[in-house]
Amino acid sequence: MPSPRRAPAVRPTVLSLALAAALQVGSAWAVEPFTLKDIRVEGLQRTDAGTVFASLPFRIGDTYNDEKGAAALRALFATGLFKDVRIDIDDGVVVVIVEERAVIAAIDFVGLKEFDKDTLVKSLKDFGIGEGLPFDKALADRAEQELKRQYLTRSLYGAEVVTTVTPQERNRVNVTFTVTEGTAAKIRELRIVGNKAFSEGTLKGLFDLNDGGWLNWYTKADRYSRSKLNADLETLRAYYLNRGYLEFNVDSTQVAISPDKQEITVTINITEGQPYTVTSVKLEGDYLGKEEDFKTLVKIKPGEAYRAEAVTDTTKEFADRFGLFGYAFARIDARPEIDRANGRVALTLTADPSRRVYVRRINVAGNTRTRDEVIRREFRQFESSWYDGQKIKLSRDRVDRLGYFSEVSVDTTEVPGTQDQVDLTFTIKEKPTGNLLVGAGYSSADRLSLTASIKQENVFGSGNYLGIEVNTSRSSRTLVLSTVDPYFTIDGISRAFDVYYRTAKPINSQGEQYQLVTPGVALRFGVPFSEYDTVFVGVGAERTEIKGTNAMPNNLYLYRLQFGSVSNSFPLTLGWTRDERDSALVPNEGSYKRVNLDWTPAGSTRYLRANLQYQRYWPITRQYTFAVNGEVGYGRGLAGRPYPVFKNFYGGGLGTVRAFDQGSLGPADVTGAYVGGNRRLNLNSELYVPVPGAGNDRTLRVFGYMDIGNVWGESERITADSLRASAGIGLSWISPVGPLKLSWGTPIRKKPNDRIERLQFQIGTAF
Repeated sequence: MPSPRRAPAVRPTVLSLALAAALQVGSAWAVEPFTLKDIRVEGLQRTDAGTVFASLPFRIGDTYNDEKGAAALRALFATGLFKDVRIDIDDGVVVVIVEERAVIAAIDFVGLKEFDKDTLVKSLKDFGIGEGLPFDKALADRAEQELKRQYLTRSLYGAEVVTTVTPQERNRVNVTFTVTEGTAAKIRELRIVGNKAFSEGTLKGLFDLNDGGWLNWYTKADRYSRSKLNADLETLRAYYLNRGYLEFNVDSTQVAISPDKQEITVTINITEGQPYTVTSVKLEGDYLGKEEDFKTLVKIKPGEAYRAEAVTDTTKEFADRFGLFGYAFARIDARPEIDRANGRVALTLTADPSRRVYVRRINVAGNTRTRDEVIRREFRQFESSWYDGQKIKLSRDRVDRLGYFSEVSVDTTEVPGTQDQVDLTFTIKEKPTGNLLVGAGYSSADRLSLTASIKQENVFGSGNYLGIEVNTSRSSRTLVLSTVDPYFTIDGISRAFDVYYRTAKPINSQGEQYQLVTPGVALRFGVPFSEYDTVFVGVGAERTEIKGTNAMPNNLYLYRLQFGSVSNSFPLTLGWTRDERDSALVPNEGSYKRVNLDWTPAGSTRYLRANLQYQRYWPITRQYTFAVNGEVGYGRGLAGRPYPVFKNFYGGGLGTVRAFDQGSLGPADVTGAYVGGNRRLNLNSELYVPVPGAGNDRTLRVFGYMDIGNVWGESERITADSLRASAGIGLSWISPVGPLKLSWGTPIRKKPNDRIERLQFQIGTAF
C-alpha cells in the first residue's frame, strides 16, 4: 500500500497512536497525483532489479496515483518472488521495499523406500516445489499432504511425513521430507453379502483384490486400493449382467481398518435381483431398408439369458455397419421392457442413422520421425470420399502392422459449420525401430553359442528396412546384409536385396575340422494381390565350397568326391504369404500362411526345395491365447542329380523342437555328424497367459509349450516312432528396450544319443 514519507518518531500516547494510524491509512490511499522524479528499489538480495522495474506500471516522468500504486503491488506479488512488498513516497520519489522469498537450494527424502526418489523430485517440481524455485510454505504443506495420499494408495496407512525447512546462506533453504513408511496394511477379510445364485468363492475369484492369495508377495493383491476395488465392483456387475441379472446392484461397500492400521476388512453388500430371459428382440427406427441385414448382427437370441455384453456388442456392430454406408454418427439405443412377474425381458433396438457424411481431410499427428507418406500410403479411406467405417479400421490396422508405432488411434471430428463433413486424425506414438538382437544357448557339449543382428526397420523414417545379421555359434557362422523397400513401386510392390556369407559345420562327435562356405546374393519382389495376400518372386546366385579334409562327415566327403568341392547354383524363388493376424508382434487371433519354393534350373546343382508354414491364434479370453504352428519342408534333386547335402534341413532348438540342441535332430552318419535331411516336420503349440500382477499387459506373458518334429533323410521312413517331442515353459516380454524370450524345457520323447539343451533364450536391446 503506498504511503507518504513518515514523520520523525515521538513518544505517543495510545490515543495519539490510534489517530496517527487512522490518518496514515487514510492519507496512503489519498496521495495526490504527482510527476515521478525517480524510482528506487530496496531489499533485493538475489532478484535482478530489472525484474522489479519490468513489473511496475509506471516510469520516471509518468504521473503517479493510487491506482498505479495498487497495480504495482499486485504485479510484484504475482511474480511469486516476494514475501512482502510495500511502496513509500519520498518527495516525488517512489521507493519500492521488498522482502524476497527464500529459494529452495535442495530437496531431499529420508526413509523413502516405496517410491523412486527421482520420480518424486520431478513430480514435486511440477507441483511448484523444486530446486531454484521460491519457497512457499503453503505449497510445501500441500506437497506433504499429497505424499501422504500417495502412501494411502499403497495401503501404507501408518505412513508419516514430516517436512523440515533448514535455512541456508543468501536467503536459501533446504527442504527435507522425512518419511516413516511403516508396513503395508493388508486385506484380512474380503466378504460379499447378499449373494445367492453364485458362491462367495466364485465371486471373489473375479477380483484382483484378495485376502489370501499365495502370490500376494509378488502381486500385492492384498493391498487395498479404492481404484482397484471400483474396478472389481465393475467386474462383479458385468458378471451378473451377463448372466441375466438385469437389476443387479451393489448396495454399499464398507472398508474398516484395525486400530493399528495394519489390517483391513472389506464388506460388499449386493442385491442380485432375479434372472431374466429374453423373449424377443425387435428393431425399430431407420435401418436404411436393410433390416434383414442388421438382424444377422444381433448377438442375443430369444430364449437365452439376458447378457449385457451381447447387447453392447450388438449396438457396436450396428454402429459399425452404419459406418459402412457413410453414417458416422448413427445412434443405437437398447431399450429393455421388463416383465418382473415372469422373469422376462423384451429388447428393442432403436436406430437413428442421423446424416451421411464424407471425409474432408485426414490428419496425421505424433510422427516426429516417420514421414507422412510412409503412413498415408497405408490408408484405404481417402480424403473427399464417403465415410467408410470398414476402410477406416483397415487403414488403422495397416498402419499398426507396420510395426513402427506402439499406439495407433483414429479420432473423428465434425467440421464446424457443416452438416456432412468430418475430419479424421490418426494419432500415433512412435517406438524405437532399431534392434540389436542377441541370442544364446547353453549345452554341456557346445557350451555358450551366440547370435547377433542389427536391424533398422524404418531407416531415416522412410519405411525401408536395413539389417545385418551375424551368427557366431560353433556349428554355424553367418554374415547377412539385407535391405527391403516395401514400396518399390507406387502400387506397393516391394523389393528385397540380400548379400550373405555363410560358413557351416554340422555337429560332429569327432570334432569339426571342415566347413561349408557359401557366399551369395538374392533379389526378391513382393506383389500384393489383396489386403492380406502377397506373392514373392526372386532370383539368386550362390557358390558353395566344401573346405577341409579331416573329420569330415561321410556324406560331404562322398558328395565332394563325386561332384567336386565347389558347387554353383542360380535359384529361382516363388512364394506366397497370407497374414490375417491382428498383430505381428503379439498376436491374439488370426492366422498366418506361407509357401516358399526354390528351384534351380541352371548351375552345377539342380534341386527343388519347398517350405510350407501355417500359424493360428485363438483368443480363449482377453488375456489367454492358444497358438499352433506347423511347418513342412521338402527337397529333392532334379535332372538325375541328388539333392545337395548342404541344402539339407536341420531340426532342434529355437524355432523347431526346443530342449534339443540346435541342429542336432535327424540323421547322423558313421562319423557321428548330424547331417540333416531333405524332409522336415515341426508342430508347435503354445498357451500364453498373463504374468501375475501384470494385468492385461500383453507385452509380458508366460507361456507353456509342446513341440513335436524331426528331420529325415532320403533313405529314411517317416514314422510316428521317429518323432521327437518336448514340453516346457517360458517368458515372453516385449520390453521398452527390446524383445526378450526365455524358455526351459525337457524332452518327453527322445533317443539315447540325442543332444539336450534345456535352457534357450533371446535378448533384444533397442537403440
